[in-house]
Amino acid sequence: MNLRAHATPRSLFTFAVLALCALMPFIAPAIGQDYYVDVFIRIMIWAIAAVSLNLILGYGGMVSFGHAMFLGLGAYTVGILSYYEIYSAFIQWPLALLIGAVVSLGVGAICLRTKGVYFIMITLAFAQMIYFLGVSADEYGSDDGLIIDERSQLGGVLDLDDGLTFYYVVFAFLLLSLFIVKRLVNARFGMVIKGIRSNEDRMQAIGFPTYRYKLACFVIAGVLGTLAGILFANFEKFISPDMMYWTRSGEMIFMVVLGGMGSLFGPVSGAVVYLFLSEFLSNITEQWHIIFGPFLILVVIFARGGIDGLLGGKRRHHG
Repeated sequence: MNLRAHATPRSLFTFAVLALCALMPFIAPAIGQDYYVDVFIRIMIWAIAAVSLNLILGYGGMVSFGHAMFLGLGAYTVGILSYYEIYSAFIQWPLALLIGAVVSLGVGAICLRTKGVYFIMITLAFAQMIYFLGVSADEYGSDDGLIIDERSQLGGVLDLDDGLTFYYVVFAFLLLSLFIVKRLVNARFGMVIKGIRSNEDRMQAIGFPTYRYKLACFVIAGVLGTLAGILFANFEKFISPDMMYWTRSGEMIFMVVLGGMGSLFGPVSGAVVYLFLSEFLSNITEQWHIIFGPFLILVVIFARGGIDGLLGGKRRHHG
């Protein structure tokens, strides 16, 4: 095997980011910056959300402005069950994923009958409905949100209250999300989804039930987004309707575009750069959006393939 052939800037960057994620609990204390552990947990959770969005946006060409609703569904399921002192992860997590699957099935079944701007507006409308449902839930804090007393309990298998354990659980789920998406996009399913993105009429003419494939893709993305919400609630130990607001969906789209749509690791790269830059710039000035905004515009204009494109990846990937 020719190792040099595999040591491309893209593969080296991927390895460096994953290595940094794997070693940060040891690097941060060594450099006296313990808070970077929390920064990386937040980055990995958002990366999972971005990877899930990339499945429909990058590979499927479905521009959803409502993906944050799944983040909220996962977080609120954990929060509401904790409110009633049901802390078992074996109840919280499967129920949250089931709710995410059912909602994404219902939303997708309606939204996918439209295309283009109509699809964008309907996904946004559904997300806003879920958002206002959270706002109107006075029992669970409404706008003020809800504090979660304890993290999910795994019955003595793992202690999520232990910071190091929780960190590596999040890291493991990030790797699992990347593995699932890689397997999907390289399988027949992924080839069909990418074919639909390129020319849906042709795929229908060949005989593929394109609506079913798109719906399945939408549901899988919704479930992965719900998983990110479950982890988000456990990390912050706090939930609020703000996590479902349409601007959150916009941030996820930025991460995917910044990293490189339709590339496996692009959303992770986008999440790392987006959150690191926002963290760094916010420490320098309160008006950091003035700097950050033009930067994102320049990336979109001059780096059409995002970070992945700059690193030499093809504009479209099979994963």
